[in-house]
Amino acid sequence: MRAVNFVAHNEVKLLHCGTDYFPALIAAIDAAQYDVYFETYIFAADEIGDAVQCALVRAAQRGVTVHMLTDWFGTGHKRVTQMDIELAKAGVKHRVFNPWFKRGLARSHRKLCVVDRVVAFVGGINITDDLYCEHHPGVKLTAPRWDFAVQVRGPLVALIHKELQAQWARIGHMNLVNRIKLFREMRKVEKASADNAVMAAFVVRDNWRNRRTIQRAYLQAIGRAKKQVLLANPYFAPGRKIRRALASAARRGVEVKLLIGVGEFFMQDAVAHSFYPKLLEAGVQVIEYQKTQLHAKVAVIDDDWATVGSSNFDGLSLFLNQEANVIVKDAGFARSLRQHIELAMAEGVVIQREEFANIGWIRRLGYEAAYALYKLTMRVFAIGYA
Repeated sequence: MRAVNFVAHNEVKLLHCGTDYFPALIAAIDAAQYDVYFETYIFAADEIGDAVQCALVRAAQRGVTVHMLTDWFGTGHKRVTQMDIELAKAGVKHRVFNPWFKRGLARSHRKLCVVDRVVAFVGGINITDDLYCEHHPGVKLTAPRWDFAVQVRGPLVALIHKELQAQWARIGHMNLVNRIKLFREMRKVEKASADNAVMAAFVVRDNWRNRRTIQRAYLQAIGRAKKQVLLANPYFAPGRKIRRALASAARRGVEVKLLIGVGEFFMQDAVAHSFYPKLLEAGVQVIEYQKTQLHAKVAVIDDDWATVGSSNFDGLSLFLNQEANVIVKDAGFARSLRQHIELAMAEGVVIQREEFANIGWIRRLGYEAAYALYKLTMRVFAIGYA
């Protein structure tokens, strides 16, 4: 289990939804002079996808080395095959993560980009139109998808770039000796700076070096919380440790609020509902967001701890898929993200303990059955879920 290592002197800018993210991403790629590393889970065949792909192609055509990674499952076989042909003609180097699940069931759920080793992007925003449902592209949303990313400048960019380089190498054809060398190289830890400048950390989850790094970061922050825990996530189905940590924080007087996305997957909603009774009993406030699709994976704890990334609060993200988050220790950044979360919570539906306690036995049994099935599935495919 890897420690969370913070690096000082970073500039971290919060990007809200595609309205902020896509112009910043495309502008950075258009300004590239040397190299671009880009990785995403979904790369849709829509106007946004075309715009980002065109930016990557323009960069390659003016001599920039462009490495592009897309997840086979998230983007789809037909789409990645089409992109392979188009990108090869344009000089973009394109690789696909885990086609046909040849390397197990893990997916690359990360959304990352590093340009010229100067600026990086990390978050939860896929390359797809904010106004259309990700899993049902023809379904228009009532409002833009609620999501976040960050733009990073400073020493942390080098660590993100190093991770992307390693990912590119791992997906390629490497012999065992070189894979062992890469594993050892990636185990080296940068020393944290001791001054009081803006501190940020880049944390990833994989099945080799960092199996529990993201979960551990959350557990440590929640365990140290003194005043407030605000957490927003679309898929709430964490293991027992995180559920206990949230309940424990609420019992010791910390204000704990969960903003949960609902309405996308029936089974996912049922699993989340199975946790409500114990959380509500412990004093955790649960708010369901129904205005549009909630896709953000963000949290703010106390005055100066915040995270933005790709990791959901479920078994797939915490115990199976490859994920990436940025953690920021800065009061100004935390305040900005907190304002967004609190505004969304004000637009959500607060779950009342009394109302949920009086639901019929059939619904309650259904929630418990959904959780039992989910737990069994996670224990089979995601080692460590409990």
